[in-house]
Amino acid sequence: QVQLVESGGGLAQAGGSLRLSCAASGSIFSINTTRWYRQAPGKERERVATVTSGGSTNYAESVKGRFTISRDNAKNTAYLQMNSLKPEGTAVYYCNALVTTDATITRTYWGQGTQVTVSS
Repeated sequence: QVQLVESGGGLAQAGGSLRLSCAASGSIFSINTTRWYRQAPGKERERVATVTSGGSTNYAESVKGRFTISRDNAKNTAYLQMNSLKPEGTAVYYCNALVTTDATITRTYWGQGTQVTVSS
């Protein structure tokens, strides 16, 4: 069993910064692609950023230049540094990871989400 736990959400002012963490634990052999998603009230969940096992990154147009995704493979942890936050960034942020377990089963896991609220 694998668990993903997000942390670091909270309240920030517009223009401010927050750093989210996604810690994976359990019977992990390797973590492949990790993604951050967000879901605002009344809206569909959208992908925010992606980082591959090799460190390649990709961002939604709405966050390019402001958000940075990274990962620490030794700690099985991914991060999302969010700068220049905007009120429209208010959402629940979810971590998603493609994980190969010790049993050599590969599947996608989701965290429980962390609330980010940006005030204007």
